[in-house]
Amino acid sequence: MHKICLTMALCTVASTAQAQTIGSQEHGHSLAQAQCAECHAIERGQDRSPNPAAPTFERLANISGMTSSALTVALRTSHRTMPNVIIDSNDTSDLVAYILSLTKGGHD
Repeated sequence: MHKICLTMALCTVASTAQAQTIGSQEHGHSLAQAQCAECHAIERGQDRSPNPAAPTFERLANISGMTSSALTVALRTSHRTMPNVIIDSNDTSDLVAYILSLTKGGHD
């Protein structure tokens, strides 16, 4: 019985955490246009970014095993080739939702 309760509790925590990472794709797209498009190709079907060192958002979305958690960590981690852009938590969730909408078979 204890194992069942523990498993149910963990599932609840996991689903709550996942629900918190899902954001607005539309707002994420607007953020991407305003803060990311100078360096990254942010639209589906764009094969090159304005900055050749910056991966396209579609490429990021389609990396094997890419998750909202991985993207969130990446957006909050400094990169030597990327400026330190500060994005608040709600906006990060929206940006992640937009990027993940670009997965193959994803919906706009």
